[in-house]
Amino acid sequence: MATNALQAISPIDGRYRSKTKSLIPFYSEEALIKYRVLVEIEYFIALCELPLPQLKSFNISHFSALREMYQNFTTADAQKIKDIEKVTNHDVKAVEYFIKEKFDALGLQEYKEFIHFGLTSQDINNTAIPLSIKEATEKVYVPLLDELISKLKSLSETWKSIPMLAKTHGQPASPTRLGKEIEVFVVRLEEQLHILKNTKNAAKFGGATGNFNAHFVAYPKVDWKKFGKNFVENSLGLNHSFPTTQIEHYDHLAALFDAYKRINTIIIDLDRDFWTYISMDYFKQKIKDGEVGSSAMPHKVNPIDFENSEGNLGIANALFEHLSAKLPISRLQRDLTDSTVLRNVGVPVGHTLIALHSTLKGLEKLVLNETKINEDLENNWAVVAEAIQTILRREGYPNPYEALKGLTRTNQKINEQIISEFIDSLDLSNSLKTELKNIRPTNYTGI
Repeated sequence: MATNALQAISPIDGRYRSKTKSLIPFYSEEALIKYRVLVEIEYFIALCELPLPQLKSFNISHFSALREMYQNFTTADAQKIKDIEKVTNHDVKAVEYFIKEKFDALGLQEYKEFIHFGLTSQDINNTAIPLSIKEATEKVYVPLLDELISKLKSLSETWKSIPMLAKTHGQPASPTRLGKEIEVFVVRLEEQLHILKNTKNAAKFGGATGNFNAHFVAYPKVDWKKFGKNFVENSLGLNHSFPTTQIEHYDHLAALFDAYKRINTIIIDLDRDFWTYISMDYFKQKIKDGEVGSSAMPHKVNPIDFENSEGNLGIANALFEHLSAKLPISRLQRDLTDSTVLRNVGVPVGHTLIALHSTLKGLEKLVLNETKINEDLENNWAVVAEAIQTILRREGYPNPYEALKGLTRTNQKINEQIISEFIDSLDLSNSLKTELKNIRPTNYTGI
């Protein structure tokens, strides 16, 4: 572990640590160990509550002391488990031995062989990891995404009446409103967030090959499938996957990562749009004293926040793509490739958090340049041709599209005067000509 941020290999633990430190309680090695302890303790308590015959005498007043093992879990506890692992060369077994030592200290020696009873390592990993992902998503990621959505809603409302020239294929197109264009992103993000929130956080819990073999052979009269479902869903708040092999099939986790990825893709789209609006001078950026935009060009104020966001989202999505493509695949009943891959789940989430913070920072720095927006509208009177030819169609005027095409698809600059003269040349009533002349780039913005 690096002694300071300057020695970190990954920027999420170094340069950007201030933006990612909220993930430490969920995705660090210490966090993984803590969640394993949590699952082991809650499993033992569930066996007591069943109860197994040998656990009927266990005094439930000890439950609070057991839960304190994970509720008050410390870095020193995590290090103790890592020290045990140096001997066992097995991370989950080290957790079991740590808890057994705690049982000895509490005078509960006679019950300690029911710690990890009948389980395989993946019963612990495939509950601890989904639980940590679920809680990180709910407690860290969703609130930050909600903050971004809220900011976009506020900007959409503030700028709802600002007419703006649209660009399709990079060319001037029918005008729109700035607030509406931002609202597009609000709706897209809200819809994908709904999908993410409704994606199952699934966990495997069923013994060495998923069939409760050891449980059933020891206690054949217990409904172990019912027990496993109740433990995973009621004690841990996850969805019980059954049947499985030795490991969770990760289909739901892949869906979660795909949801993360789609949200990130939408934000990349947003970042690029605002970057472009800034390059078009539709927005200025608030200047902070002491900041430098370029080492050579003193005048520059670069849209670095949107660029930083886009770059980090690209890295995040590449990793999410690998996670969702790799994890659902395992040879026969289990291979170990999922284990090392799952240890990296926090990395794309970290890059995603960095990006969200950067996008929010970029949005906070925007200063609307309404003068430039209006100037672009005034310089592009050709965009009202669509409106004029549509009304002429309504009135049964012959070949209206062709008439406007001949007027506008030339190299001459179309302005208000040219449009007005064209309207005057048409064989129309004065009231209809007035209706057409009242259409301007600034008011032809739809609903």
